[in-house]
Amino acid sequence: MVMLADALVKRMIEVGALKFGDFVLSSGKRSRVYVDVKLASTFPDILEMISEGMAAKLKDLEFDRIACVELGGVPIAVALSLKMKKPLVIFRKEKKDYGIKGDRIGEVKEGEKVVVVEDVITTGSSALSAARRVEESGASVAAIIAVVDREESGRNFMSLLKLSDLIEAHDSIQPTES
Repeated sequence: MVMLADALVKRMIEVGALKFGDFVLSSGKRSRVYVDVKLASTFPDILEMISEGMAAKLKDLEFDRIACVELGGVPIAVALSLKMKKPLVIFRKEKKDYGIKGDRIGEVKEGEKVVVVEDVITTGSSALSAARRVEESGASVAAIIAVVDREESGRNFMSLLKLSDLIEAHDSIQPTES
């Protein structure tokens, strides 16, 4: 697992998924570091590493379904669904007012155990919102897992990487001035 995490970090840095500057995160917080897992997940090798890493972390967990919130978690949840042969539900951020007017694509059945997948967790509000919706459907949350935990939520979420791992790796491969 360590080798996979190292390879994932290296590839994420190579494709420019770790950015430095002044950013406003979806949580509303400001940060000097942005982790663009959406960009990273557009590369098949990275997406495969993510799904393999998550599958390894979840291998001993009993669950029936994978859930995510649009948009960032979708490619990751789809890849994990394919890898683990588990059905998927995608929660919309807002209920549609056209078509079938749903708040999700797919279903959650009463009594199921569901794993919620996220791209990046900062405060955890998006993941916890999905977890609440799972529970409102009569199912239970078996786990919440993210590609990157920014370590700002005050909670211990399952993740493949911590933001500090990415920054440390980035700093170690940058040329130093002599």
